[in-house]
Amino acid sequence: MNWTFSFFFNNILLGVGLAMDAFSVSLANGLNEPRMKKAKMIEVAGVFAAFQFAMPMIGWMFVSTAVRYFKMFEKWIPWIALALLGYIGGKMLYEGVRNREEEMESPAVGFAALFVQGVATSIDALSVGFTIADHSAAEAFLAGLLIGAVTFFICFSGIVIGRKAGTRLAGKAGILGGVILIVIGVEIFVRSLV
Repeated sequence: MNWTFSFFFNNILLGVGLAMDAFSVSLANGLNEPRMKKAKMIEVAGVFAAFQFAMPMIGWMFVSTAVRYFKMFEKWIPWIALALLGYIGGKMLYEGVRNREEEMESPAVGFAALFVQGVATSIDALSVGFTIADHSAAEAFLAGLLIGAVTFFICFSGIVIGRKAGTRLAGKAGILGGVILIVIGVEIFVRSLV
């Protein structure tokens, strides 16, 4: 087992890098729901953390079992992320513009939307399975746990920041949240082209 400082440091940095998309979506969720309760905040951050843990593990399993199939799928990852985040962001944007005159609070992010957000922001983490392909099962599991833990704390912070800004932005929060999600989807797509 390779339990060195660099193992932990590299996986924590990997977690920070992978969590940036989820952080932005968490920020948008906080903007969209400025009165989000602490239990819901933990749930949202937990869903993102679970996906960021699971996707590298799935990628690691694919490396050892079905590499050629994953390689074919890999080129579609940016398209899938763009479509999912574009759909969710577009829906938030549409509802924000439609309800702008009405001073009612935006609807809470439901579990189905949260699930789609989790998939969209973590699907690129499947490729992390390739970078940890030489790890044992225990090392891959610990790497996934570190990535998930880092994601949880980063996403929770994003929600807190979004909630504070959302209270100040009131009616514009849904619009801003939708724009953020669309920009994230475009950024993931463009990054794949470079």
